[in-house]
Amino acid sequence: MLQNGDVDMILATYSITDERKKAVSFAGPYFVAGQDLLVREDDDSIKGPEDLNGKRLCSVTGSTSAATVKEKFASEVQLMEQPGYAECATALFSGIVDAVTTDDIILAGLASASRGKLKVVGAPFTQEYYGVGIQQGNTEFAKQINDAIEQMIEDGSWQRAIEENTSGTGYSPNSEYNPPEPTEGEE
Repeated sequence: MLQNGDVDMILATYSITDERKKAVSFAGPYFVAGQDLLVREDDDSIKGPEDLNGKRLCSVTGSTSAATVKEKFASEVQLMEQPGYAECATALFSGIVDAVTTDDIILAGLASASRGKLKVVGAPFTQEYYGVGIQQGNTEFAKQINDAIEQMIEDGSWQRAIEENTSGTGYSPNSEYNPPEPTEGEE
């Protein structure tokens, strides 16, 4: 879509990766998430990805999140894929899986929707830099977007947007990385 000019930008939990940079440029980051785990509210046995050996873990089909857990933290975890996170949450509610994994900000939304039945573990184990995908090499557009992100950070609207979108979840962004410094794509 970006390459052929159908859209000017892509903005949707779009992680800045070296692989993606082969096809598109990025502005941002506008947010730094971390991969985490969602568990049932009464489950205190899972405090991080290392606790998943022998357990069942759900992620969305095509996502690399579960593979990251299996490769780096828990080689004995059983992986289950679902077409969407709502299906993973349903599998977690019903006891088919023991945890769901993806970025913490997405898990916070699922926890909020569960009305207290699910919780985010709160021990992120990766950093995911969310950027705005733009046509490759468009440094002027990247600078305009980065300036807009900076303005939002300075005037407080960035923080208000975070609070409005995570209210009631108990989630707060990792202050070591957020708000981020948007410099991607300007060179």
